[in-house]
This record gives sequence, C-alpha cells and structure tokens, in this order.
Amino acid sequence: MNWITNYVRPRINSLFSRREVPENLWTKCPECGTMLFHRELTENLNVCSSCDHHMAISPRDRFNSLFDGGVFVEVKVPEPLADPLHFRDQKKYPERMKAAQKSSGEKEAMLVAEGEIGRTPIVAAAQDFSFMAGSMGMYVGNAIIAAAERAVKLKRPLVLFSAAGGARMQEGILSLMQMPRTTVAVEMLKEAGLPYVVVLTHPTTGGVTASYAMLGDIQIAEPGALICFAGPRVIEQTIREKLPEGFQRAEYLLEHGMLDRVTHRKKLRTELVSILRLLGRLPAPIAGDLPPPGEPGTVLVTDGEKPA
Repeated sequence: MNWITNYVRPRINSLFSRREVPENLWTKCPECGTMLFHRELTENLNVCSSCDHHMAISPRDRFNSLFDGGVFVEVKVPEPLADPLHFRDQKKYPERMKAAQKSSGEKEAMLVAEGEIGRTPIVAAAQDFSFMAGSMGMYVGNAIIAAAERAVKLKRPLVLFSAAGGARMQEGILSLMQMPRTTVAVEMLKEAGLPYVVVLTHPTTGGVTASYAMLGDIQIAEPGALICFAGPRVIEQTIREKLPEGFQRAEYLLEHGMLDRVTHRKKLRTELVSILRLLGRLPAPIAGDLPPPGEPGTVLVTDGEKPA
C-alpha cells in the first residue's frame, strides 16, 4: 500500500478542492440588483435592505410573522372539482396544478387561517402569487367564502392579503363566477357588522381587483404594489398615449383617493392591530404589552371548529 497515494494525496485534494455552495443562499433584488443573503432577507420579511423593494412573500411566511408567536389555526376549505372543463393548452390542467403544488409547497393559491395579532382575534386569508400567479379559481372563491363564514361565526374581523394576476383561464366562466360569489361573501361580513380589511400586495390585477380586493372597509397597500384591472402596457397600446410616472402603483392610487394607506411590510402588523382594535371598539393597544410575532408554532387544521 502506497500511503502517499492512498492517504496524503486525497487529504491534500480535500483541502484545496472547490466546495459546492448551495444555489439558494443568495437572492438578487429585482429592483436594485443587490445580492441578499437568504437568512437576512427572511428576517427582513423579504424586503430588500438596500432599496426597500418589497419582494413576494408566501402566505405561510406572512402568517408566521403576522400572528402572535407565529401560531395560527389553518381553516379547511371545501375542495372544488379538479378539472371541470377538461382544459388543455400546452399541458393538461391537472399537470399544471401538480407542478404548481410542487414548486410552491401549497395545495392551492389561497391560505385561510385564524389566530390573534396583538391579542386581537382575527380570520385572515392570503393569496400565493407563486401558485399559478395567484389566479382566482373556484378554490379561491371557496376559500374567501369559508373565511367570511368563519369570521361571522366567531364574530371576528377578516383581513385579506391579495396578490393575483386575475382569473384562472383554465376554469373559464367558472373562474369569473367567483367575482359575484366573493362579493356576496363580503356582504355577509358587512351585514354582520364585522370589519373587512384588505391589504393589496404586488401585483393585484384583473378580476381580483374588480371584486373582493377593492371592497374593504379599509384599503391598505404595500409600497410599490401594482394595483389595476388592465395593466399599463395594455392601456398605453389602447389609448396610444404615455401614462404618468408610477401610474397604477400604490403611491399613485393613494394620491388619487383609491387607497387609505400605503404601509411598509415591517410596520403592517402594528398598523393592523391599531385599525382592528379601533374598528372593534376595543381599548387601544399598549406597545409594551403586545406579544411579538415569533418562530412558527404548531399549525393545526380545522374544518371550522375550534381545536380542543
């Protein structure tokens, strides 16, 4: 046995060999191009520390940072027909669904949960733009109805985070029918005298904007969010005119009276607590008494009944 060949050389090679670095350790900001370390980006709620650009955040990560202690109960949503129109373009609809579920780690484009923020009980729903562009299909309609019914049953406000490219074309007219269905769900809340707060995130477009996303008692948006029915490029091509700078962005809509607030993501939780307690005629929150959001706790799933 040659100890130089069998021991020394492999040892030297291991010391000087190039180590493989995981590809997901760094994220490039799409706005300023800064490379951001994944752990720092997560701690900053997916907001660029260099230019303050608000990147997409998943509903589950949003809820972890929103609810007290990161603990929430997931509300079960009724399952719709899997492929009602047997739609096929380049791929079959079920194949696209499986790919979206694998890439996002979620079953569908909306997550519904209940819990407390600043000791204020709420029901919350959030869209996942990474799941087929957050498109509004029958499941999303069922989710909003389930959220509204749960809020009415528990007499809690509903907070909805919108992020969508519009209706889901693979479900055709059935997708468009979610606009009146969700409008009726919002009316259920109004009839029960419960607050409905909408947080519009980037982007919120199409039929989502034309229905439940613009029906809130309070309309809040994240900075720089695109909020529209038809996009600016479509409008420019139609009217053949140059649109104003920042047209259809959150700040532009705030100036023109379509929004109540534009709030930074890191300040959103505190503002929601203040608004919800004010609308619910509860005592004003005491900053030092509020429990902070924490690491994700145990997430339970309920079909509408409180866990034991």
